[in-house]
Order: sequence, then C-alpha cells, then structure tokens
Amino acid sequence: MSSTDHSPQAPRASQTPQASQASQQDVPVKPVISAAAAKRANASVIGMIMALAVSVLAFVPIVLLNVAPTTDGYRPAVDVAAVARNAAPVAGFEPVAPALPEGYSPNYARWNAAGADGVAHWDVGWMTPEKQFVSLVQTATANPTWLLTQVKQAPVTGTRAVGGVEWTLYDKPGIERSLVGQVDGTTVVLSGSAGFAELDVLAEAVVTSAAG
Repeated sequence: MSSTDHSPQAPRASQTPQASQASQQDVPVKPVISAAAAKRANASVIGMIMALAVSVLAFVPIVLLNVAPTTDGYRPAVDVAAVARNAAPVAGFEPVAPALPEGYSPNYARWNAAGADGVAHWDVGWMTPEKQFVSLVQTATANPTWLLTQVKQAPVTGTRAVGGVEWTLYDKPGIERSLVGQVDGTTVVLSGSAGFAELDVLAEAVVTSAAG
C-alpha cells in the first residue's frame, strides 16, 4: 500500500515590486557619448595642457630675470664728487658734494636743467644707515613757488641751527620733513623720511663741503 505525501510545499519566493526597483537603482549607469564628442573633449583637454605649458615657459625667463639679490639691496656706484665737478661749469656755482659717514649710500647725483619753473638745480639722493631716504637740492635761482614744491607744500614749523647755518624746518607729518638754508650764496633744501639726527649729519656735511 503506497502512501502519498500530501504535506504542503513552501511557496516559491518571488520579488516584490519594491525589491525590483531597489535592484535597478543599484546598477550603475554608464553614460554613453558619441565618438565625435569624445574626440572633442580630448582635444579640449590637450589644448588646455598645451596652453598651460606655453604660459609656464613664458613665465620662467621673467622669474630668472628678477632673482632676489643675495645682499641687502642694490647699491649703484655713484661718485657724487665727480658728478659735482662736471656740473660746476653749467651750474654757475660750486655744487656741494658732502662727505658723509659710512652707511650713507648715494642713489643718484645729477644736474637738472631749468624746466617750466625756471629753476636749474643740483640734486643728490642717499639711503641712510637707518634705511631712510634723504635728498639734497641746491640752486642759485630759487623762487617761492619752486621752494614750496620742494618741501611738498609743508608748513614752517621752526628752525634748527646746524653747522653755523640757521635752517628753516618744514614738517608735514606722514609725508617728510625738510631743512632749507642759505649756504655759500645758494639755497639748499634737505628733505626725506630720515629723522632729525640723520638730517643734521647731512646739513653739517653740506656746510663743510661748501667751505671747501
């Protein structure tokens, strides 16, 4: 006598709509572009790389030409006394060539012909030991307008006696200060960002140079 197994069988698993949707979302989507579009994209990238390379190559010489100095700054070789001697025949007076202590480095020395203001003048500039700037301007034909320009329209704030000369002080805070004096029949203007101590050194040297 045979027997038949009538026990219930487990139902076959089936995917729910939600599971099917999640499975589809997990599949990465690979964008598809045409061959022409891919070629254009590659050409753009290559063009950008080439342009960058050209820019770098153009920039390198500029960097090499502007290498930072290994010293504390460039100091031009200026022989103030020699330039003063050359300017004397044109100036009509003896341009002063102050002998300053070590640490005062001349930046320039020149004779300036008369411009629109009608005033020709001797002009010298120095860097001081305190890394400030001072200049000397000397002329035999000063006028009030020219003088006001030289002192940057600063007001008179006093006087200073240096080297036997009574110097008029023009001081404009935040701009610069100037000492103006009559030396050997000429008007001398000393200006700059330097303090009074360094300006006094220059004023003393100017008087000594003029005395000869």
